Amino acid sequence: MTTLVRDTDGSTSAPAVGERVRALREAMDLSLRDLAERTGVSAPMLSQVERGETSPTLAVATKIAAGLELSLSQLLRLDEANHVVVTRRAERRGHRRAGHSVEELTPPLPGQRAELSLHVLDPGASTGGPGDPPIHEPGSRETIYLNSGSAALVLDGERYELSDGDAVTFDADLPHHFENDGADPVELLAVVAAGLRRS
Repeated sequence: MTTLVRDTDGSTSAPAVGERVRALREAMDLSLRDLAERTGVSAPMLSQVERGETSPTLAVATKIAAGLELSLSQLLRLDEANHVVVTRRAERRGHRRAGHSVEELTPPLPGQRAELSLHVLDPGASTGGPGDPPIHEPGSRETIYLNSGSAALVLDGERYELSDGDAVTFDADLPHHFENDGADPVELLAVVAAGLRRS
């Protein structure tokens, strides 16, 4: 378990906190400027923290954690033991736009190569609209499980009809989206594994 040390100047010193900030920022596909806008901490200061040239104060570390959608304890790994991270329902990161809601079920841990998310599509809604994440990195593979409802996967111009209980695995670096043309909401569980080679 990481131990937070509060120095006499109010700064925090935790092993490799700078490396963790950088890994989390990159996992969220944020530039230093993006994170600076989200946190109110200047990009040069963030860069110094990431390179280990300075330790952030508790106030700065709290702002960085909020910008990474984490609590301070999560950022500094104070609530982790035995390499287990529990994501409580109330702590899920999520967003909603144009009838598509997403909840991230896995925490943004450094080096994590797979992500699990829960998607709900309203009737008439689809994924892949403005503001949705870009196509995944080359070699990524995605598995979708339809927890309820019926939907269509449109993958690289081909359409695949899916029903409640179906699962589909596909190369996620190809253009794709899901459509709900039915009268009821659709609930999807998505697992994305990054950087897998095609056979």
